[in-house]
Amino acid sequence: MKAIRWILGRIILILDFLTSSKPVTRQAGVQQNIDKETASMSLYQFHACPFCVKVRRHLRRHTLHIQLRDAKTEGKFKAELMREGGRHKVPCLKLVKEDGSVEWLYQSNDIIAYLNERFDLA
Repeated sequence: MKAIRWILGRIILILDFLTSSKPVTRQAGVQQNIDKETASMSLYQFHACPFCVKVRRHLRRHTLHIQLRDAKTEGKFKAELMREGGRHKVPCLKLVKEDGSVEWLYQSNDIIAYLNERFDLA
């Protein structure tokens, strides 16, 4: 079963690479403001997870620079996700709010919808 997952994961990554879209280009000031907002966000993910690939493609397409944290191979990120997020499930977007509170957002469609609304993406 592990071998099948590994093979399927590689197929997903190859397809992602071959079909990646060109990122949007914004004016420098606009991109700088978006980068400031995304600096307080982290995406906990697995490299070959199809739902994580879906979110990463969205980030790349819309030029959203959010720190990626591999919760599978990096023990500290896995532990942080379990301790603070409550479960070892990816993708998970960690949002640090201005008041210092933290929100953990699971599910790829919910993450994409949140980013679309927050940054007024089409």
